[in-house]
Amino acid sequence: MISFWEKRSLVDYNYLVIGGGIVGLSTAISIKEKVPKSSVLVVERGILPSGASTKNTGFACFGSLTELLCDIKNMGEDQTLALVEARWLGLQRLKSRLGEKKIDYQNHGGYELLRENEADVIHSVQSVNKILSPLFRSDVFSERKALIRQFGFNRKVIKNLIYNPFEGQIDTGKMMKSLTSLAQQKGVDLLTGARVLAVERGPGAVEVRVENILNMQPIPFRADYVAICTNAFARDLVPGMEISPGRGQILVTSPVQDLPFKGTFHFDQGFFYFRNFGERIIFGGGRNIDFDEETSYEFEVTPPVMDNLKRMLREIIIPGRDFDIVGQWAGIMGFGSERTPILKKISDRIVVGARLGGMGVAIGSRLGDQICELIVSG
Repeated sequence: MISFWEKRSLVDYNYLVIGGGIVGLSTAISIKEKVPKSSVLVVERGILPSGASTKNTGFACFGSLTELLCDIKNMGEDQTLALVEARWLGLQRLKSRLGEKKIDYQNHGGYELLRENEADVIHSVQSVNKILSPLFRSDVFSERKALIRQFGFNRKVIKNLIYNPFEGQIDTGKMMKSLTSLAQQKGVDLLTGARVLAVERGPGAVEVRVENILNMQPIPFRADYVAICTNAFARDLVPGMEISPGRGQILVTSPVQDLPFKGTFHFDQGFFYFRNFGERIIFGGGRNIDFDEETSYEFEVTPPVMDNLKRMLREIIIPGRDFDIVGQWAGIMGFGSERTPILKKISDRIVVGARLGGMGVAIGSRLGDQICELIVSG
């Protein structure tokens, strides 16, 4: 039951954004920047963002060498360049919107660890740099084999390093706190713990029914336009959408004395990734250990993946060093047969922006701008 006062002031909006992660908040901010007098509401199912916006490793990246070689093989050079450009421009948008200090952006560069069976990819560095040159105007990838010893990696396993000077790292907790603060400063309303049950196009508006934990009657919100920004969970509201969940499991260590490296690191075509956070290591990945098991909406950590991450820390990344695991968690990403995000109208008043392919930090801000353009144009 909705009161007279609630109907007048609390449930009727010009724009309603479903999803309070990086894409949802970016979309809401962009709408307020473009239409300052509009009323905008963001609803988020969790108390904290539910997908991966605050559950990632904090990479400001756009793809490792082996990832891009795979994309070139499957998509071609032009589409791969366009994908990298979207990620790169998204990172610049994020930094310009919030400022590097507020997201703790640090540019220590990125590296890819190559094992024996991947050593030949070094011969592809020049060709990939040529493909990316229209965007970066300088070489992106170069060989840094001599750093293997300095960084302390297991030289029996790691045979080469590829360096990328354009890659950085951020604090995604600070990023989301800053996005939330900016949205509220601009007049965006935000409801958390608000699970959307249904989105229905009605006469002249869209009705969004939100679960009411106090009784069995959902609360009906009304909006002129709705943006669905729930990434892997978009399929709950738009059945049949070509998107699948992908669970990313992550751990963090205690401080490692005299940790010998700084930066972001990838290996195994980007399926494993780690970085320093001060003297700690944040390490995640491993979906490729069992794709079927990790195609999941469950926020769980599992022994097969976690045991592999711990083993790789001991045997490859920091062999011979003492450390403890002080935290572990999982986030849910959205993937599909195509590497590009979904951005489309599903009606004249409803827009979907989802399927970020594990690149939400890079793509999210720019995708928010694009969703805004699509929804504000009507």
